[in-house]
Amino acid sequence: MLIHPQFDPIAVSVGPLAVRWYGLMYLAGFVAFLWLGRRRAAVQPWHNMNAQDIDDLLFYGVLGVVLGGRLGQVLFYEPGYYLAHPLEIFMAWKGGMAFHGGMLGVFVAMALWAHKSGRTFFEVTDFIAPLVPLGLMAGRVGNFINGELWGRVADPALPWAMVFPLVDPLPRHPSPLYQAAGEGLLLFVILWAFSARQRAVGAVSGMFLVGYGALRFAAEYFREPDHGIFGLSYVVSMGQWLSLPMVLAGFWLLLRKSSNKN
Repeated sequence: MLIHPQFDPIAVSVGPLAVRWYGLMYLAGFVAFLWLGRRRAAVQPWHNMNAQDIDDLLFYGVLGVVLGGRLGQVLFYEPGYYLAHPLEIFMAWKGGMAFHGGMLGVFVAMALWAHKSGRTFFEVTDFIAPLVPLGLMAGRVGNFINGELWGRVADPALPWAMVFPLVDPLPRHPSPLYQAAGEGLLLFVILWAFSARQRAVGAVSGMFLVGYGALRFAAEYFREPDHGIFGLSYVVSMGQWLSLPMVLAGFWLLLRKSSNKN
């Protein structure tokens, strides 16, 4: 069996200042957003986006990700813990960012930017949807480096079964890497190909919701479930409950009849 390397979560430290791998992974995701956004704007003029627009979208998106992701972790997964340790709510550098909370935060941020720029909400989310998965992939790599979000117990014969020594001596699925490959790389390829030509407004957003929701739902069967506000369940986990509305909303966007273009 493989052994988790137990990386030092601090990449670089200078005196009292420390740069953590988790933060660097988020930075990598933001850089990917800018690079892909500029390329997408250049080859798809129907979006009518320029470099300043993409910079603004990133600024709004970062606020949505950080604030929403942290609040999602607090409200959806660990309300009891943070109620007892309220100051730790602000210690996002320690990890603990819920995707579904971050997604809701980004939705609010994009709605504000859409209103400011005179665009519709789905025109904005259709543009940014293919730019997101590589950032998700980087975040999952950060989870793996931190040795968190470990998987369920696996068959010891599984070639990549991994022991997380800080958890227990049992072989487990390296689920953060599964999610990096699925919700990250695979979803990026799907969305980038799907959005290569002009689609009805809301279609690309719908594909993102269906793709992420379905891939996350599947990945939860290999990931040790979180307690969440509904308690601990190995049948339908908190992550799966939160993913189901995404899939339903995504199918609605994909199937609705619309002739509007981005």
